[in-house]
Amino acid sequence: MDVQNDMVRRFLPSDPQFLVRLSGVIQHARAAAIPVLYIVVEFRPGLPEVVDRGYFADVKKSGKLISGTPEVMVHPAIAPKTNDIIVTKRRISSFAGSDLEVVLRGLNRDLLILTGISTSGVVLSTYREAFDKDYSLVVIADACVDNDQEVHRVLVEKIFPRHGIVLTAAEFAQAIR
Repeated sequence: MDVQNDMVRRFLPSDPQFLVRLSGVIQHARAAAIPVLYIVVEFRPGLPEVVDRGYFADVKKSGKLISGTPEVMVHPAIAPKTNDIIVTKRRISSFAGSDLEVVLRGLNRDLLILTGISTSGVVLSTYREAFDKDYSLVVIADACVDNDQEVHRVLVEKIFPRHGIVLTAAEFAQAIR
């Protein structure tokens, strides 16, 4: 989720191996016939979806994350393949302002495997909303990244295990073989 050029540029210095692990998770999922969905956040020109206060206020001021620009594209290290699905969202949670739930129902899926940038942003928000919607959850701890390592640690060690399973990329690969 949110592994877009602009996000990678801003978050990757905290974990340079993140994209390598995430790419491996995606490859293993495809090999196991698990649908791969890419969640991207983007806005229309002028950002009419964004209020002048709140989480995305700075995005509105900067004019970033505009649909069709290079910064919102999925990072090439994990580029979508033909059968992958791209879901566009307008808020922090992957469900907010998107058709994710319709897609999941259409795929007959009730288990979500969460990865992305950032652990305290899209991963946490999607995790909480998915749990509230009765989805089963797996979080791949080292395929999530956050600029605050302590927040990341607390989430993957204390919060996410309360309502889901937390695995490393290697554990995930082993579990789906």
